[in-house]
Amino acid sequence: MEGNKDAENSERSTGGQDNGKLDTRLEQLNAQLSTLRSQEDAEQRQQAQRQSNSSGFALAWRLGAEFIAGVLVGGVIGYLIDMWLGWSPWGLIIFLLLGFVAGMLNMLRAAGKLPPPGGA
Repeated sequence: MEGNKDAENSERSTGGQDNGKLDTRLEQLNAQLSTLRSQEDAEQRQQAQRQSNSSGFALAWRLGAEFIAGVLVGGVIGYLIDMWLGWSPWGLIIFLLLGFVAGMLNMLRAAGKLPPPGGA
């Protein structure tokens, strides 16, 4: 009987040491996990920032192209009308202004500040 008590006491003391080691290991793993999670969060924020910058540049190029296209098309139409009807320079002036307005409208629509034509 007394041998059994000694065996139980030795198991308890060994179990206590094992629990202490397990607790220490658990704390280490939790620390590593929190470090990895914070690094992953930082990487995700950086990726989101890069993606945001890329989409901003793409939008800027699109807006610039919308405006330039409107002015160029208006200028070409005005020049052709001047050549055909002999209104020089009034066709060019009028259609350059119309192209400017059309380019501005297209820019505002592309930026989402105005609804698309047709109210859709």
